[in-house]
Amino acid sequence: MTDFKNIGILAKHNDSRIESTLQTLFEFLTQLGVRIIVDKNAAKFLPIPASSFEELSQSVDLAIVIGGDGTLLRAGRLLAVHQIPVVGVNLGRLGFLVDVSPDDMVNLLGQILAGDYQEENRFILAAQVFRQKELIGTGEAINDIVIQMRHEIRMIEFTTHINQRFMNTQRANGIVIATPTGSTAYSLSAGGPILHPELEAITLVSICPHTLNNRPIVINSHDSIEIALCEQGNSNAIISFDGQSNIHLKSNDQIVIRRQKNNLRLLHPNHYDYFHILREKLHWS
Repeated sequence: MTDFKNIGILAKHNDSRIESTLQTLFEFLTQLGVRIIVDKNAAKFLPIPASSFEELSQSVDLAIVIGGDGTLLRAGRLLAVHQIPVVGVNLGRLGFLVDVSPDDMVNLLGQILAGDYQEENRFILAAQVFRQKELIGTGEAINDIVIQMRHEIRMIEFTTHINQRFMNTQRANGIVIATPTGSTAYSLSAGGPILHPELEAITLVSICPHTLNNRPIVINSHDSIEIALCEQGNSNAIISFDGQSNIHLKSNDQIVIRRQKNNLRLLHPNHYDYFHILREKLHWS
């Protein structure tokens, strides 16, 4: 028996590799007698009609995501609002978030459904973009919010305030504002620190800063970050959210970034070890 009676399946878009994994998962859940709700990507490979995301999010008490980290990030941002726990089955290249392999899926999901699991709460960042004091767009990110040029390798100039206190004005190719979840993504490639997922912290990492003494800084996750583009040379900048959605920026635009109220509830098998994931994915000796 399981406490999870209504289980949603969300799958990677247009990837035929998921077919056998989905069918195995569907047969396993059918034998358990739970109610199964699937998104349109999963429904292509299963004998069950697709449900809209709105229907799925209002009906399930557990979501299983088949794909890579990108698939889980996309689903996680939407599911966090409804506080639905998520399990990731890894078909991607570098699964920091999706840590159940297809080969062990039935065994590990059986344990999770029986209540033998670890739960992590990963916080989410939310940004508002203002132009001449008018709100022109919003976005959310589990990994990171990045401000950079759109199509050119050029520096942008911007000013950063933390809790309305001036921090600095700098010129760089951009800046990565990352959660602990995102500290092993773009932030790491840009020279930022790895933050353990349990830390209540955000890291700000400049991308190729003009001054050599510019270093990443780590702040409290409840701090408010205000970034303003300076007047000159920023007309081709963008702000991106987990690398999956963008807003075009102009000179003098202002971005306010805060921690979102809801967290992503991420379930792991009970033997989950974050340092093991780091060793495996980063090839530490």
